[in-house]
Amino acid sequence: MSAKFNISFAKSAALEDAIAVLLQAAGEDAPAGTQQADPGGVIPKAAKIAGFSAKSMSVLDVLAPHNSDADRIVVLGLGKAGKLTAHDWLRAGGVAAANFKKASKVVIYADAPGVDVDGEAASGIALGLLLRAYSFDAYKTKKKSDDEKTPKTVEITIVTTAHDAAEKAFKTAQAVADGVNLARELVNLPPNVLGPEEFADKAVELQKLGVEVEILGEKEMKKLGMGALLGVAQGSVRPPRLAVMQWKGGSKKDEPIAFVGKGVVFDTGGISLKPGAGMEDMKGDMGGAAAVTGLMHVLAARKAKVNVVGVIGLVENMPDGNAQRPGDIVTSMSGQTIEIINTDAEGRLVLADALWYTNDRFKPKFMINLATLTGAVTVALGNLQAGLFSNDDELSARLSTAGDVTEEKLWRLPLGKDYDKIIDSKFADMKNSAGRLAGSITAAQFLKRFVGDTPWAHLDIAGTAMGSPLTEINQSWGSGYGVRLLNELVRAHYED
Repeated sequence: MSAKFNISFAKSAALEDAIAVLLQAAGEDAPAGTQQADPGGVIPKAAKIAGFSAKSMSVLDVLAPHNSDADRIVVLGLGKAGKLTAHDWLRAGGVAAANFKKASKVVIYADAPGVDVDGEAASGIALGLLLRAYSFDAYKTKKKSDDEKTPKTVEITIVTTAHDAAEKAFKTAQAVADGVNLARELVNLPPNVLGPEEFADKAVELQKLGVEVEILGEKEMKKLGMGALLGVAQGSVRPPRLAVMQWKGGSKKDEPIAFVGKGVVFDTGGISLKPGAGMEDMKGDMGGAAAVTGLMHVLAARKAKVNVVGVIGLVENMPDGNAQRPGDIVTSMSGQTIEIINTDAEGRLVLADALWYTNDRFKPKFMINLATLTGAVTVALGNLQAGLFSNDDELSARLSTAGDVTEEKLWRLPLGKDYDKIIDSKFADMKNSAGRLAGSITAAQFLKRFVGDTPWAHLDIAGTAMGSPLTEINQSWGSGYGVRLLNELVRAHYED
């Protein structure tokens, strides 16, 4: 069971029965808090013996001397002071959290000598703490013996001269952490627990933050002509849902910005059945919808001054006597017809109708969709970056910059007429699969046919939303990728 962190900021703090975490930049003087935590001067000797030079995210763990009020002293290296980024403060928080062990009280001295530590930096440490603290163990009935000793609550004080500014900035950091951890939780939940209806209920819960939520059922989607989305869902006994979330934090005259997520709660591949090995991971095929839901939570919780629409198509793709077949032709909400070549190319069908619906109803400034869409993107980029496709250079550049800031990286891949020709069908307007070659690109070309002239970007997060490398701030299979990225995009460019 993971502990709950109660975080506060102060000018000073008592160290009795606490772990003292001291931050030190490479080549700089002794870290802040040294005199209080280490009056006997043990740290320099320990650092020399251990060869500790404050390299980035390195740790020196010292049993506190008898004349210290602290139980333990942890010195956390930041690397060179001039090279610190906003993301490094999150990493520092994550590394600190990893070294709490069984502590119930922690004091972190943030004002490292030689480093400009402002309120944003101090709140970044707190955000790193909260992101690292998340774990998914709700279904473990037997805990490890060590876990039983883990305190339920850890009281953490971050000591800094910028404590007032940090306290203010922490309101946003808390909102971001909650949104990311919501997205992680949705991806991690087992598919027998989280179906389309249950996911829609999670979206409805955002109403308590002021988000307006509508849930469209099968009847409403049939009336709208969403034949592409409904075709995916028809093999499952669990009915589909389309959740429409609106946060109205900007001026009434402002057009909204829109985010659309693929929410295939479980993907067997349908009649084009996937191999059995690893199929359990397909509970995460709703990572795009999870990211959109988490983002809407962040924007509402921090009262973002912007109008935002979040739309998620929620279906389950199952093999059944009623499931769609290869060779079927469906009519999308746009009126365009689609030949089904492979029922495992289902996410683009869900997004086709969700994108058209969003564009037609809300007339947004731009649309960004997120989807665990293709295995091909993991062949191209591994699980370190997501694929970016766009019809708009400015939007693409802004997304890439936001990815650099948050370390949720993107790599832009091409679109073009020659690729678009590959998805033409002999029997319909287009086909939903064009084979293995350029699989991520042809999938993006398919989506592009449903956005018109609206600025649009497609993020293929198949390699980053689940099973991506564990980091200082993420120890979860479901990473919550995309929430911080898109929140940064909104914050930097689109708020009043």
